[in-house]
Amino acid sequence: MFGVGGGLLEYRASLLAGKGFAVMALAYYNYEDLPKGMENLHLEYFEEAVDYLRNHPQVKGPGIGLLGISLGANICLSMASFLKNVSATVSINGSAFTGNIGIHYKQTSIPPLGHDLRRTKVAFSGLLDIVDIRNDTVGGCENPSMIPIEKAQGPILFIVGQDDHNWRSELYAQGASQRLQAHGKEKPQIICYPGTGHYIEPPYFPMCPASFHILLNKPVIWGGEPRPHSKAQVDAWKQILSFFCKHLGGTQKRAIPKL
Repeated sequence: MFGVGGGLLEYRASLLAGKGFAVMALAYYNYEDLPKGMENLHLEYFEEAVDYLRNHPQVKGPGIGLLGISLGANICLSMASFLKNVSATVSINGSAFTGNIGIHYKQTSIPPLGHDLRRTKVAFSGLLDIVDIRNDTVGGCENPSMIPIEKAQGPILFIVGQDDHNWRSELYAQGASQRLQAHGKEKPQIICYPGTGHYIEPPYFPMCPASFHILLNKPVIWGGEPRPHSKAQVDAWKQILSFFCKHLGGTQKRAIPKL
């Protein structure tokens, strides 16, 4: 699952499918008959997707894996925390907080963390830098806007760009680790990449240092330096495949080239 741009992007899902996984790319807003905007997230919609995938005849089961980037990562962490049959979760530059939208599941609601646009900075390039606009996480790992990831049944892998300018992903990953350990859970796997920005894509995809932010209606910087960011994309992909193979019961197989 992807972030605030919405719509349906399937390239990462197709690459995973090429490695032998049964994959579903899931849109959740701004696509066909789905809502055009987001004010709240109701996990029942995502629970229906989990049940659909688990009951598919070509899905091994019993559990499934989740992979998300940015807001999509936060949704995956929420699904792992509240829904059953999630065996492994990968968060690519997620925050483990609700952000600007509340998350709801049955009788439980997590309030939005919110932000303050007065903390927006202008970078040397003239683009906006929004890394510090989010509200302070008062209470640390017990902030009421933090996703209760200690409820997750399966392991979590945090992929972190240390030059992320969307938000401070490394700080949030460490906070998530503290929360898990404070609740008696094992320390999660956190892989940090120096010089790496927000959009950690599959190997050899072009780096995205800046782009138009659909919610701010302005261009913003995402961080990252070309060489380390590109290297991180190669390594992160290997780490994700290894993690899913380990926890979803698969084996990595290299396809025989046809050319």
